[in-house]
Amino acid sequence: MVTEFARAKINLTLDILGKRADGFHEVEMIMQTVELADVVELKKISGGINFKIDAKKIIGGEKIPADEKNLAYRAAAEVCKVCGKNLGVEINLHKKIPAAAGLGGGSADAAAVIRGMNNLFSLNFTADELCKIGARIGSDVPFCVIGGTCLAQGRGEKLTRLPNFKNIGVVLMKPHGEISTAWAYKTFDELPAPNHPPTSDVIKFFDAGNFKETFAKFSNVLELVAMKKFPELKTYKNKMIQAGAKAALVSGSGPTIFALTDEVEKVAASVAEYDAEIFLTKIF
Repeated sequence: MVTEFARAKINLTLDILGKRADGFHEVEMIMQTVELADVVELKKISGGINFKIDAKKIIGGEKIPADEKNLAYRAAAEVCKVCGKNLGVEINLHKKIPAAAGLGGGSADAAAVIRGMNNLFSLNFTADELCKIGARIGSDVPFCVIGGTCLAQGRGEKLTRLPNFKNIGVVLMKPHGEISTAWAYKTFDELPAPNHPPTSDVIKFFDAGNFKETFAKFSNVLELVAMKKFPELKTYKNKMIQAGAKAALVSGSGPTIFALTDEVEKVAASVAEYDAEIFLTKIF
């Protein structure tokens, strides 16, 4: 049996540069994995894909598909297709990442299955080959395959590694409710031109190891979209910054807000009165 951790991601920056001819949006974003993770267990069986999911520990887990619509199942089927073999695999997925939260839980699960099958069946795919398989499943999957800190471009599949900054705590705050990624991008397209994040400046500070200077420059063009649906996000963000967070920002299309801090308990306490899920984790 092989066990893989499917780690959640946050977006330190997220910029949308326009609509592509293929219907996707051209994006430029700095992505980062955190320690919070689903657990994916894989073992060999005689044939086919036996997929099981335990999502009882997360709110709304009953809405997550437990069949071929799930990205983890699709990832297993894609690996078999690429190999041209009927690789019998049983997949047990234990969910801990909140669903539809802007944290890439589904993409992380798919990436974990791709990595896990590569190890379980000794397929010897390179990291680049695993990322190419992941790109067939979803735009965030290639990043989730390798994790760490990366600049993601194109529709998210073009990755450039950046220096990691660790030992920073993360508070995740997810209001009750969901934001559809499709709705977020459609709503964004209807808004006036945004103020684009200074992504190149952030990268320069990362390369210089000057992480302190980067925090004020983290920015997400979808944050205003998320706040249209969840106006309370602005209050949550301000509360966490007032409590000492180095940065606070909506992740992905939301509605989760993350705060980077050396005092996770203090920052979490500052928003504990609100009706939302709170997770304490750290950069990974």
